Amino acid sequence: MASKKGNRVLIGLKCEETGMRLYVTQKNRISTRDKIRLRKYNPLLRRHTWFTEVKKLK
Repeated sequence: MASKKGNRVLIGLKCEETGMRLYVTQKNRISTRDKIRLRKYNPLLRRHTWFTEVKKLK
């Protein structure tokens, strides 16, 4: 049987200030070609910081 490959991929999000990868999320590879940049909570700094897409996970 052939496996179906979906349009969604797992990506890691890395903090721009600390450089640590703290979040994993999904994105649609067809509708979102650019790298994702989200403002999320960083528990180490105890405030919201910018997170950018790092690489695709399996």
